Amino acid sequence: MMNRRLESIKQYIAQHREVKLSQLEELLPDVSSMTLRRDLAQLERQGYVVRFRGGARAVDALSVKQMREDIYTKRERENRDGKLFIAGKAVPLLEEGRSVYIDAGSTGMYFASQIPNQKLSVLTNAPNIAMELSKHDKIEILLVGGYLSQNMAISGANAMDFIKNINVDIAFMTTAGFSLDTGFTNGSADECHIKRAIIRKSRKKVMLMDHLKLDKCMMFTFAGLKDIDVLVCDQPLPEPIRQQAEEHHIRIL
Repeated sequence: MMNRRLESIKQYIAQHREVKLSQLEELLPDVSSMTLRRDLAQLERQGYVVRFRGGARAVDALSVKQMREDIYTKRERENRDGKLFIAGKAVPLLEEGRSVYIDAGSTGMYFASQIPNQKLSVLTNAPNIAMELSKHDKIEILLVGGYLSQNMAISGANAMDFIKNINVDIAFMTTAGFSLDTGFTNGSADECHIKRAIIRKSRKKVMLMDHLKLDKCMMFTFAGLKDIDVLVCDQPLPEPIRQQAEEHHIRIL
């Protein structure tokens, strides 16, 4: 009887990814709460679940969630000093009263964290950036709606429809990679659609790029040097890139 009950609980958690004790009490009304707690404890010892207060979660679901958190945390911490340096160089480019776009990504997040409380209308496709800016009472925040990726970037058809109706004075863009052959690249096709649309809709384009992105090529290209106005990097650019940037009259910071 016990083995059958444990198997039923395992199957329920496998299907729903997690279960609360109150749900188990409804599913198994003839079994006491204490017995159900012991069942969850046994499943945890067997490696099937991880308990939390009032329930349990499937181990593989927890692993996926943790993996996504670890991926973003690693990117956020990578070259922190360089990204803060870029943010310090880029903040003076802001003009009070203007409309601004801040692209998703850890560099965009560091940039947002350095923006002072001034009158701005900020559009972003990153919920974490919107939350960071929400501590300022003078900044009006617009958050693009759509699909949220594990990179904390919103994209998709709804996001594209929203962008069609907006105009941006200055866009602060980020990139996952850059080379002279492939231009600015990203690993997500959907995110690249958003980046291209914003670049088309923006009067002035600023690329925030730390040196670790140099000579790194991702699958999808969303812009070339000719498409931006300002390039901010934490280290001096290699001479071939600097020369080509100057040919396109790009300001380098």
